[in-house]
Amino acid sequence: MPDATPVAAKKISAQPQKHLGERIFSGLATGSGVLIVSAIALIALFLFIKAWPSLLANHANFLTSSEFSTNNENDLNFGVADLFMVTVLSSVVALVIAVPVSLGIAIFLTQYAPKRMARPFSMVIDLLAAVPSIVFGLWGILILAPKLEPVAQFFNDAFGWIFLFKAGNVSLTGGGTIFTAGIVLAVMIIPIITSVTREVFRQTPTEHVEAALALGATKWEVIRMTVLPYGRSGMIAASMLGLGRALGETVAVLIILRTAVTAGHWSVFDGGYTFASKIASAAAEFSSPLPTGAYIAAGFVLFMLTFVVNAAARFVAGGKVNG
Repeated sequence: MPDATPVAAKKISAQPQKHLGERIFSGLATGSGVLIVSAIALIALFLFIKAWPSLLANHANFLTSSEFSTNNENDLNFGVADLFMVTVLSSVVALVIAVPVSLGIAIFLTQYAPKRMARPFSMVIDLLAAVPSIVFGLWGILILAPKLEPVAQFFNDAFGWIFLFKAGNVSLTGGGTIFTAGIVLAVMIIPIITSVTREVFRQTPTEHVEAALALGATKWEVIRMTVLPYGRSGMIAASMLGLGRALGETVAVLIILRTAVTAGHWSVFDGGYTFASKIASAAAEFSSPLPTGAYIAAGFVLFMLTFVVNAAARFVAGGKVNG
């Protein structure tokens, strides 16, 4: 008698059932993802709840005001306009400097340097990430800033008609400017960007490189046609990791930037506070709920800024890969 079992049922029964270990591992992996997303959502919710009473008691426009006065609990006047400006300017300066340098280092280590040289050189670059922030800050204000004074003066004299290089509210002689802070931040994020970019470039398929060489491509043409396109999304991700570090850096920026009341205008020769340095400078005074909530509100804006930047980077990187 012929077998009446449907073919589809036979195929389903023939498929191996998931083992217990696979189900456990799948559950743990899913749980880990849900845990991280939940933690981020709870952090955002916590910041918003703690900041809301202070925002209601605020007498200034939170988004457009440059004032940040929380001394009188009954007369709060605080805004994040200058904090946003200094944070963005210093981070952009750092990124503009660090990305090309890191890209050059990664290309050199993966494509040009002999292996016996690449390994120790990579270790030296990676060790920069272990230097404490306070050391970078002291080096920046005591050693680097005086050396940068002629450079800052040149940019101010030659391009002072551009708002970015117009003299700000601090003296160029002291070097406590966004310009100096941006260069120090660039040195701090170079190891992060270089490390990720280097590993991405190393994953370039050998077949792609050999095919380009077989077609008569030069070394640079191989890099341009195979290595760089393959590692584009990794470069973007590495840059955003570095930008996240620059946006949230506290001690080094607090040491370097002069504590001007207002930053004045969008100039790299201004002083002032970033979000992180402003919060850190007043951490010892967090005793009353409403003044503390004002700084938590600034922290919430920094949190959202970092989130938006990384989300945009994911979108750009995904578009480049799919394109």
